[in-house]
Amino acid sequence: MVEIISVRFKNGGKQYYFNPDGKQFQLGDGVIVETSRGTEYGECVQANSMIDEMELIAPLRPVVRVATEEDKKTVARNKEKEEKAFAICQEKIAEHGLDMKLVEAEYSFEGNKVLFFFTSDGRVDFRALVKDLASTIHARIELRQIGVRDEAKMLGGLGICGRPFCCSQFLDEFQPVSIKMAKTQNLSLNPTKISGTCGRLMCCLKYEQEAYEDLVKKAPKQESFVETPDGAGTVSSVNLLRQTVQVRLDSAPETPKCYHNCELCVIRSGKGRRPEDYVEPPLEELAKLRRQPEEKEAQMSEEEALTAALDAAFGRENPAAEAPAAPQEEGQRPSRSRRNRNRSRRPKGEGGEVQTAQAPQPEQRAREEGQQATRPERRRPPKPPKAVQEGEGPAAAPKEGGEKKPNRRRRRRPRGGGEKPQSGGQD
Repeated sequence: MVEIISVRFKNGGKQYYFNPDGKQFQLGDGVIVETSRGTEYGECVQANSMIDEMELIAPLRPVVRVATEEDKKTVARNKEKEEKAFAICQEKIAEHGLDMKLVEAEYSFEGNKVLFFFTSDGRVDFRALVKDLASTIHARIELRQIGVRDEAKMLGGLGICGRPFCCSQFLDEFQPVSIKMAKTQNLSLNPTKISGTCGRLMCCLKYEQEAYEDLVKKAPKQESFVETPDGAGTVSSVNLLRQTVQVRLDSAPETPKCYHNCELCVIRSGKGRRPEDYVEPPLEELAKLRRQPEEKEAQMSEEEALTAALDAAFGRENPAAEAPAAPQEEGQRPSRSRRNRNRSRRPKGEGGEVQTAQAPQPEQRAREEGQQATRPERRRPPKPPKAVQEGEGPAAAPKEGGEKKPNRRRRRRPRGGGEKPQSGGQD
């Protein structure tokens, strides 16, 4: 691992790594560094950090020192000189009659060298211009030809989207952009609509290209012969972002229908003849291709999302507990609390007398809950004319003669301080 800092020399320019040499730098600090062009002034855009040595392309150059107030004044004086040198160079270009457009003049930090950037359609012989500028400015002169993209990056401006140029804001390097990207994204091939201010294809075409390439793999091609839930047909248009297609059915070619990609079965991809030996399956079989609607639980409506957000804002942990209980469906087992409540209200004993259930002891409650968890679900028999005592087995049937004897083993009534009643015991 190597300790580095990142330095930028121009707004929107490329970042370069330098060795801090044991010093600590903060974001936005001015630094004086040694470059291939000599001593330069830059701005720290990344504080001290560690990176792997494999990421380094060339040996790191050290940071000379932290920029002082005098260094900042020197940079300001160089800016004033650049304006004068730019005007002088434009005059000399007009005098020599050269076909070149001057873009920018840049002074070195030490002030002994001037670099002029220009654009031109072809090669330019500027040897006489260099001699004339050197005798006027009294400094080393260097002229460098750049492209139209670099010109837009240096000058800056607003794009058709209304925002500053990407190249002058955050793009360190230009990515290759081709007309194939515009075709893949189904954009207009009119050059005036897909070209930037520089006259080249817009850099933003590269941003979504990978996403479109993934969507193209899942979508059928134009004019493909496909099977749909409503019959066979031909694809007339494709919407990559929505993953839907328009299909002209053979049964109704005048009214194309929209289908999702998962509802189609491609028989012949792309343009070509329809298979001669193709036999269209019956509609019952094609109906299986229809997309199944998603479960309601997976689809949260806007109202449910708003309710959940309000519950989280007001700190209601269990909003479902505040809502009224939903009615039990037929055959659905009620909750334990409802069963306990019903049993406490159920008539007990003979003659339909209601007995008050005592609160079970802790040991008895734990034993009963264990039995309740392991007991299989049973449906209650219809209520007889008289109350029937509840036991572990089926409800006791009334004896002959109309007399009914209560079952001695009761689950919800503790006996003897919570002791387990013995089978066959008497009260």
